[in-house]
Amino acid sequence: MILRPRPGVLTLFFVLRHSVIRKVWPMVLGVGVISTVIVTLHRTAPDWVPAVNPTPFSLLGIALSIFLGFRNSAAYDRWWEARKLLGAMVIGVREIGRATHILPDPGLRDWMLLHLVAWIRLVEHQLRGAEGPVALPVPMPARPIATRNPAEAMLQEIGERLATEAREGRLGEIAWVRLDESLGLLMNAQAACERIKATPVPFGYALLLHRTAHPYCFLLPFGFADLIGWLTPILSLLVAYAFFGLDALADEVEQPFGLEPNDLPLAAIARNIEIELQAARGITDLPEPLQPVDGLLN
Repeated sequence: MILRPRPGVLTLFFVLRHSVIRKVWPMVLGVGVISTVIVTLHRTAPDWVPAVNPTPFSLLGIALSIFLGFRNSAAYDRWWEARKLLGAMVIGVREIGRATHILPDPGLRDWMLLHLVAWIRLVEHQLRGAEGPVALPVPMPARPIATRNPAEAMLQEIGERLATEAREGRLGEIAWVRLDESLGLLMNAQAACERIKATPVPFGYALLLHRTAHPYCFLLPFGFADLIGWLTPILSLLVAYAFFGLDALADEVEQPFGLEPNDLPLAAIARNIEIELQAARGITDLPEPLQPVDGLLN
């Protein structure tokens, strides 16, 4: 996630760091070059490049704008839902940290909180799609589901331990129900995050947008070369930057758990959750929260 002071009005026009212009500038520049060539040919050899009625381009531009707005809204909805789910995890962890004070056994309380530290590390690892082992403070539970979904296996381990304590009379029913509900909140939030990660925006939307927006931007100069003359390359550049830039931005935010500049700071949120859990254990030497590096917080 980009975290930086908002530049001034004039400075905004020249900001390159973390801007989508780094991704789309070759296509935008190509549109500008083609526009310049078309206007030049229209001025010097109008028989080769005749004037074209601009009305169809205006109508198609409106349709493309509506469609592009829909795709960006769908991508942002996924981003915002993912952020709310991560917030629900923070709430659930704080509730558990507070509720574990009613546990009669300090050892059980420490065991549970330490397993939740392992759980949030596994959640971060799975949502980011990272490879390699994860440093865990407790052993991985020996469960069949652990090979497919280690984070879920960790929550099941905690839930079964609490259920065993309740069955054997070492944990009151009210305390068990309260903790079990909080674990259910964490499991639901994790499952919803996995749904977002595993279900991208349908590929047909991106395909349709690329098949219409690119030809539109490259053909646009034909419709305005005669109408606005040498201003056509500037208009084409602005339209291309808007269309290609919004498309690139939607590609980033539709997968909110990635490492793109506009993705969610999953590692920072996971670190904050771990700090909450370690503080609930009574640990004083807590890890430091992650800080932005060059304006980016991961």
